[in-house]
Amino acid sequence: MKRLVKVGLVQNSCSADLASNFQKSVQGIREAAAKGAQIVCLQELFGSLYFCDIEDHGNFELAEKIPGPATEQFSQLAKELGIVIIASLFEKRAEGLYHNTTAVLDADGSYLGKYRKMHIPDDPGYYEKFYFTPGDLGYKVFKTKFATIGVLICWDQWYPEAARITALMGAELLFYPTAIGWHKDQDEVTNKEQYHAWQTVQKSHAVANGVPVISVNRVGIEGDMKFWGGSFVTNAFGWVTYQADHENELVHVETIDMSQSDRYRTHWPFLRDRRIETYTPILKRFIDED
Repeated sequence: MKRLVKVGLVQNSCSADLASNFQKSVQGIREAAAKGAQIVCLQELFGSLYFCDIEDHGNFELAEKIPGPATEQFSQLAKELGIVIIASLFEKRAEGLYHNTTAVLDADGSYLGKYRKMHIPDDPGYYEKFYFTPGDLGYKVFKTKFATIGVLICWDQWYPEAARITALMGAELLFYPTAIGWHKDQDEVTNKEQYHAWQTVQKSHAVANGVPVISVNRVGIEGDMKFWGGSFVTNAFGWVTYQADHENELVHVETIDMSQSDRYRTHWPFLRDRRIETYTPILKRFIDED
C-alpha cells in the first residue's frame, strides 16, 4: 500500500519590512495547507533580508529566543491548520551567543525541537561566521505526525556526511531551508554551473540514502546578490519531480510516495553494503600522515 505525504514549499523574496516578511510566510503556509500540504517548509532566515552579506553588529537585534515569539505563532498556526511547519530563525541563545536555527512544530501545535546549523560559511557576501556559532546539538530527526523528518540548513547541503548521519538516524525526508544566489552581475555560464552543482550534490544525498530531498530557497535581489530560487523536490532516487523557477515567489505542494524508499533501498542496497569498519580515516581533516 502506498503511503503518501504532501510537502509544501514556500519560495519568497524578502524586504526590510520584518512584519511583511512574516505575514507573507504565514500566507504561504496557509496557501500550502489549502492545497493539501501536510508538512510546510520555509526558506532560510525568511523573516528578514539576508543580513550576512555584511558584518554589522546591529543585525544581532534581529535574533530571538527559540522557543520564543515566532515559534509560539507558528505553533498556533500549525495546530489551527493541522500541519507540520519547518521555520528557519535567527536564534539568540544567550548574550553574545547566536545560532542559525530551524524549529519544527508538529501538527498538534507542539514544539518538537530545533536544529542548529552545523556548517557555517565565510565567503564574500556570506559572512555567517561573524553571526553564527556552529551548531552543538548534533544532527537531528523529528518524529512528526506525517513522517520522521531530518532538517539541515543551506551550507550543510554540500556535506554528504550530514545527510548520511541524518538518514541513518531514521529520517524519511530531508529538508534544506536555504538562502543562496548569484552575484547580480555574474555571467550566465557561471550561474548555470553553480546551480547545477548545488542541485546535483543534493540529488546525490537522495540517491545515496534512499530518501526524498526537499530544498527551499529564496528569490529576489538583495544588495549585490540575486537569490536564485530554484527550490526543488527529488524522489528517493534523486529524480527531480518538481523544480521552481529562478525569479518568482511561489507556493507549491508536492505529493511524495514514501514507499519508494524501501523499493530503491532494496534494489540499490547501498546501506547494506556500507563498509563501516573502513571509514575511520574520515575523522581526519586531511589524510596526509600515517
